[in-house]
Amino acid sequence: MTTIEFASESPRITTRPAVARLVVNAVANSYRAWKNRRAFYRLGEMSDAELADIGLTRGDLHVAIDVPFGRDPTAKLRLIASERADTIEDLARQVG
Repeated sequence: MTTIEFASESPRITTRPAVARLVVNAVANSYRAWKNRRAFYRLGEMSDAELADIGLTRGDLHVAIDVPFGRDPTAKLRLIASERADTIEDLARQVG
């Protein structure tokens, strides 16, 4: 095997693991999104008081469900709850 032949074959050898890794990551991300979406739907079964205990409202669930299927609605809920907590802390600092 000459150097030219080896050089022409080596990119194919190195791209196969990269493509396999991309496929595995895509499958893992899809599974994670599906699992988180199932957990998200369980939040819909909670009462308004239970949602308030974790810093959410029923309206937050409606906002978060509008994300595309491949994205995680619980990440959107985490952002909403975090922003609300920051706002409440800022208001508490202003009063105190």
